Amino acid sequence: MNRRPHPLLLIAALPAFAYLLIPLIALGGRLDVGQVVAAWRQPAVGDAVRVSLGTSLAATLLAVIGGTPLAWLLARHQFRGQRIIDTLVDLPMVLPPAVAGIALLLVFGRRGPLGDWLASLDLTIAFSPLAVVLAQCFVAAPYYIRTAVGGFAAVERELEQAAALDGASASQTFRQVTVPLAGPALIGGVVMTWARALGEFGATIIFAGNLPGLTQTMPLAIYLGFERDLQVALTLAAIMLAISFAVLLLTRRLLWRSAER
Repeated sequence: MNRRPHPLLLIAALPAFAYLLIPLIALGGRLDVGQVVAAWRQPAVGDAVRVSLGTSLAATLLAVIGGTPLAWLLARHQFRGQRIIDTLVDLPMVLPPAVAGIALLLVFGRRGPLGDWLASLDLTIAFSPLAVVLAQCFVAAPYYIRTAVGGFAAVERELEQAAALDGASASQTFRQVTVPLAGPALIGGVVMTWARALGEFGATIIFAGNLPGLTQTMPLAIYLGFERDLQVALTLAAIMLAISFAVLLLTRRLLWRSAER
């Protein structure tokens, strides 16, 4: 394999790379340390960071708990309608987030089938922190499920069979053999899911609203700050940029390590 690209290829690739890089440089160039510190001290910034971290972690946990059995089913079993289910699992990744928010509102809103029943119990999900978690989980869970399917499918069956021959139960084999071998892929899926949940905007604003200190996440605060206080928006954008870069770097390292095994 030729490891040195042709100079013409480098020239042809430069415009796309520059287009992706220049806006990020422009964002960093607009930041002023003093103004960033002042903006960080504003309650709106701290509340948005707190809400974002809490809800995105809860959404990621929910995605792992509910998505792991589904990923195992899709990776290790063949059944009628599997391709349809496989496609539906990926659908939230390409579905416009606003459509996802409307769909969730129709289900969990006061006039929805579940919302009406919950209202009879004096429980309200829409426009609450739980709505933020559900919106984030809906759009982010497929990232974990898809990665977990690949991780489980890559584990050699012979190793699991050997563990079974040694007397390990199915649950022991899964915990002690399958999960460790698929670990890098699973962790990569968790990280990508959390990053997607952290950056969710469209479904959240429709299903959960934009209530400061309650449902206002960092993307929603950036949207509001762009109209009221640009420095707040820039500060939160810089925080999310740093988090996103770290997440991508960690995910790629985990996937590279998994590929080397």
